[in-house]
This record gives sequence, C-alpha cells and structure tokens, in this order.
Amino acid sequence: MAGESFFTHDPNEETRAARAEDDTQLHGTIPADLIPYLEEADRVDDEDLVGDDQQEEVSERDLALEALALNSMLLGPDPSIVAELEGDYSQWGEDWEEKLAERRAEDAHREALDDAAHTAAVLERVEEIYQQIIARVPEHQVQPTLDRVTETLDILGDPQNSYPSVHITGTNGKTSTTRMIDALLGAFGVRTGRFTSPHLVDVRERITIEGESISPDEFVRTWEDIAPYIEMVDRAHAETDGTKLSFFEVFTVMAFAAFADHPVDAAVVEVGMGGRWDATNVIDAGVGVIMPIAIDHEKWLGSTIREIAEEKAGIIKPGQIVIVAKQQEEALRVIEERAAQVDAIVRLEGRDYEVLDRQLGVGGQMITVRTPAAVYEDVFVPLFGDYQASNAAAAIAAVEAFMGGRALDAKVVEAGMLSATSPGRLQVVRHSPTIIVDAAHNPAGAHTLGESISEAFDFERVVGVYSAMGDKDIEGVLGEVEPYLDSIVITQMPGTRAKPAEEIAQIACEVFGSDRVDVQEDILEAIATAVNLGESGDESAPATGVVVFGSVLLAGEVLRLMDIRP
Repeated sequence: MAGESFFTHDPNEETRAARAEDDTQLHGTIPADLIPYLEEADRVDDEDLVGDDQQEEVSERDLALEALALNSMLLGPDPSIVAELEGDYSQWGEDWEEKLAERRAEDAHREALDDAAHTAAVLERVEEIYQQIIARVPEHQVQPTLDRVTETLDILGDPQNSYPSVHITGTNGKTSTTRMIDALLGAFGVRTGRFTSPHLVDVRERITIEGESISPDEFVRTWEDIAPYIEMVDRAHAETDGTKLSFFEVFTVMAFAAFADHPVDAAVVEVGMGGRWDATNVIDAGVGVIMPIAIDHEKWLGSTIREIAEEKAGIIKPGQIVIVAKQQEEALRVIEERAAQVDAIVRLEGRDYEVLDRQLGVGGQMITVRTPAAVYEDVFVPLFGDYQASNAAAAIAAVEAFMGGRALDAKVVEAGMLSATSPGRLQVVRHSPTIIVDAAHNPAGAHTLGESISEAFDFERVVGVYSAMGDKDIEGVLGEVEPYLDSIVITQMPGTRAKPAEEIAQIACEVFGSDRVDVQEDILEAIATAVNLGESGDESAPATGVVVFGSVLLAGEVLRLMDIRP
C-alpha cells in the first residue's frame, strides 16, 4: 500500500543502522553535525584537477556568455548580442556607436510604451473598483455599529493590530493635524500609513504609505485581497439586518490591510465623521487627538456641542494619552468625563502644551511650542493661519507622546514640519492675482478663514467664490466671511448633494446685499468673474485676492480643473 513504509518495518533499516555504527567508530568523538562538512572538504572536486593556465583561459564570464548563446536563452547565438555583452562592437562597422544608441533608444521606447500601457490599464481598474465602492451607502451616512468592520477585519486577522496608531478627530483642523503628525513621524524614520478623508482629486489620496498615495498596483492588489471577505460579511448581514459595508467602511478595511501588507511601523488615522461609531474606531490607539469641536453634521451627530462632543470623545480608549486642542467649555467637560471613565491621560492646549510665540514669514510662519517634555523654538510651519500654528503644536505634542514622552530632536522636528503640507487649506494655487482655495464649510471654519486671510495676506480687495452642500449652515458661513469680502460669486458644485447656485445666491443677497453678489454656475467662469471684479474700478489696480471656499469637494474640483495634484 502506498505510504506503508512510513508506518511499518523497513528492511533497509538494519543496513543503514550498521553503516551508522561504522561511521561512529570511524569518526570517534567528532560531533555528528560537522561530519558532512569534513567529508565535503575531503572530496576531490573536478575543478581541483584543472591547471592554473586552463583556469585563466576559462573565465566565469566566458562560460556564462557561451551558455546563454548555445542554449538559446538569447534567442540563438546572435553574434551581435554576444559582442554587446563582451563590449566588442567593432563588427557593427564604423558607426557602431550610433547603432548602439539607436538600439538602446528603441529598447527604452518599447519599455516606456509597455509601462504606459500597464499604468493605463491599472488606473482603469482603480476607477472600476472606486465605482463599485461608491455604489454602497455613502460615507456621510452613519450606520451606528462597528460590527461589519470588526467582523471583516477579524477574518483578515485583525491587520489594524499589527502596528501602533494615532487616532485624530475633531470638527476643524483634523486633516491638517493628521498630515503634520505623519510628516513628523516620517522625519524620525518611522514608516507610516496615513488614512484621511475625503479626498480632493484622486481617491488614492485617502490611503498613503510613507508619505505617498497608495500606488495604483497596490490599490488594486489590496482590493482584490479583501473583496472576497467583504462579500462574505455582506452576505451574512444581508440575511440578518439587511445591511452591507458602507463606502467608508470598505475604505477603512482597505487602509488597515494595506498598512499591514506594506508593512508600516505606525498608522496615523483620521476619523471620517464623529468618532464613537466611525469605522476607524476599531483601532486601539495609544495616542488620541481631539481638535476643536464645533457644530457640523447636525443630522448625524446632534445639534448641540455636548451631543457632538460625546460622539467625538468616543475615540478615547483606556490608558490612552489624549491631546486636546482648545475647546468650548461644554465640549471640554465631555472629553474630561470620558477620559476619567477610562483612565485616559488628557494633555490640554494652554495647560500642558501651547504656542508660545508666532511670527509671520515668507511662505508660512515661525512658531515656538511648549510641550510636557521640551520647548521647541523657531519651528517653521509652511502654512498660513493662527489655526495651523495650533495644529502644529498639537501634532508635536502627539508625536512626543507617541515616541514615549521624551523630548524630541529639535532639528528633526524642524525638518518634519518643513515637509508638512495641507492641500485645500488656505492653499495658494495661483499668483497675479492670488487665488486661494480653502475647504472651510462650517461657520467655525469660515471664521478662521476670514481671520487668516486678513492676517497672512496684504490684499486691498478680496472676492469670494462660494458653493456648498445642501445640508450646510450657509447663512452662518456667509455671515462669518462677509466682513472680509468685498463681493462674492456663487457657483455650482457637481454632485447630487450640492445646493443649487440660485438658492445659495438668495441667501447670499440677504447677507451681502444684492449689489455685492454675482452668480456663475461654471466654476472656472466664476473664478474669472471674481478676478475681474477684484481688478476693476480703481485705476491703481490694488492687490486682489480671490478665495474659493465652501466645501472639500469644491476645493478638489478647482485643483482638478487647474491640473494641480494635492
């Protein structure tokens, strides 16, 4: 029976045993694991019989070339190929250098065409996957459960537990702070994975690895790895509660899986919306960050500061160090209550860390930050606005906590902060005239935008270009920026959630007065109109600024139309 010898007596065993006994007598007390090496050393190799003169004639390189040619590994013994390998091009004639250059150029051109074809095919596949995912429940709709994400990640082996994390929430400033933390950790040599939302231009921006958007190939590979398990969980929930993973839940799973596959040393994860029921809240982050909390997403998070703060404080985990930016009193009370419940450590801006000094500079600002472990002087932040200084301080405090609470190398902090970017946040996309793009979409963000423009730019005339989602506090936003704008142009964003431009214009006329409001549904036409409004009138041609704001989607669309990659 096949395999029987594994379980019954083998007649050859006695012979092998006898030989082993002879070997033991022969080798005496020599350790058994050294015997094979000693036998190999005693063996006479064929190469030992070759004379020195013969060895010089038969070099390894000659043998390799001969083998390649004779065995048709180079499609036959082509003399020109052998000549090229040997560096002998004389048989090509006097113009061999030109022929060689042409050949290499042809090879490079062929390779470039192949690469371009591959890239186009993969990008097409990325778009197909994206369309499949966005057909799911939209990311702005909260399904109050973590079960689907937890179950999917459990099947995958809980990749989110294979690296430490920093978890960031808040109403305003969380994306910028996330990017700063990522930049600082990268400067310290930490291989990071960063997860942010929403994206501006390319969906791959949401998942970055070591500071770069996930590659198209990695995006496709990650999706194909997790898709069967997502389908499995979808089927299970279809039979129980009739739900399936949402758009944002799928991307959360993709991010955590991609980070583990790379692998990364740490993940920097921004909450999508809220905190308690956000898909990202399956991580057990050692460091949490809560940026300023304000009224936003009332339909899903609640209509009061306390209700919203309760959702966002849900990311606080037992024993966690929580970096807390300046908060309204009611929000801070909720955060401190939650921290006390789970024995988390709160480090509060103004008490445990703060911006001690801040000076405007060309292209940004110079700040001095105090943290629990050190004072970091003259750190250049290449971003505008007082709020970005506060974001930078929170980022430094978070990285300090992540690195064990010790003082950080000041030069590395400076290098990391210098590399920080925040696309779509007070971003200058053109000069003469200056055009600024900002994602401010709630009253608190609009207030900060107005103050930052007034402080950081020496404009004599400022014109806004505005559009918004239908669920936003449009009157509140416009009321905050009205003192800083000479006039405003209302435009139309793409998408079914966008508020019609004419309806926004009616609200704008109530806030600004009809003589200061224009409407251009096409975004580029709206920007051109704003430029003309800013530069008309005064013969002195004052310094004009155009500020496009109101939504991350609008900011991303402007960047796309202007062919600017985030």
